[in-house]
Amino acid sequence: MISIIIPAFNESENIEIIANRVSHELKAYEPFEIIFIDDGSTDATLEKIKALSALNNNIKYISFSRNFGHQKALMAGIEHASGDCVISMDADMQHPPEIIKNMLDKWKEGYDIVYSVRRDTTETGLLKKITSGCFYKLVNKICEIDIPLGSADFRLLDRKVVLELRKFKENWLFLRGIIAWLGFKQIGIEYVVQKRHAGKSKYSFRKMLSLSIQGITSFSIMPLRIAAFLGILFSIGSFIYIMYALYAKLILGIAIVGWTSVLISVLFLGGIQLIFLGILGEYLGKMFIETKNRPNYIINEKKV
Repeated sequence: MISIIIPAFNESENIEIIANRVSHELKAYEPFEIIFIDDGSTDATLEKIKALSALNNNIKYISFSRNFGHQKALMAGIEHASGDCVISMDADMQHPPEIIKNMLDKWKEGYDIVYSVRRDTTETGLLKKITSGCFYKLVNKICEIDIPLGSADFRLLDRKVVLELRKFKENWLFLRGIIAWLGFKQIGIEYVVQKRHAGKSKYSFRKMLSLSIQGITSFSIMPLRIAAFLGILFSIGSFIYIMYALYAKLILGIAIVGWTSVLISVLFLGGIQLIFLGILGEYLGKMFIETKNRPNYIINEKKV
């Protein structure tokens, strides 16, 4: 059994084409199941999925009570998939279904995780390329994991990897980091990003920034260590300046003037302190949410 999990949020125009393309690719690999996770869509996404499911028993679905986010939708699919391997992909057709065959070939060779590596086209914006590259380098450096540059949530997971993933109950999910952290025998496959079939991307800059912060703070306490190091550094600098001021006043008899420099120093240090408080607040906020032990998502209806 092969399981394909496809999160969808307001992708009504893409549901039918991706279901048909994936079904076509998997004809030679039956039995298989395609599980759509409707992430609280407000358009006709769920209705389209239900209509396809009524015609094809291989197509199943999970519908959330509201929008819980892409990572939690992926986790819902992982927790409900029954295949010997599970392949996750997006509903917008930017992940080419033709790559599925290559993933399955590598899985048969003995690889537990087959991840995809995005090869950008000339249509990919320069800003996206730069920010994406910087993010992966920063995460790998700070978190001491190895997420391949350009990796996506288009991947194959062996059953034993799926069973390990199901043990993770944390609220702040960053699956790319978790899967890199798990280990196992992994290999990457390159693919060319396809043009979105219909609709607009649901990943705004704000969501991408949020995911970046989530990824870093979920895997490392390095920001806290940096804050502590800078705090010590500024304290040493302040102590040296105090000693100099006392020496100049008491020994040399020089009065140090300059309200502008004092004001700038106070404002600068105040800003640094607020940044550090924000970093602390990010970690404390995560701890607060985790202690509530709320479910990661709520299912309104399903057919799996």
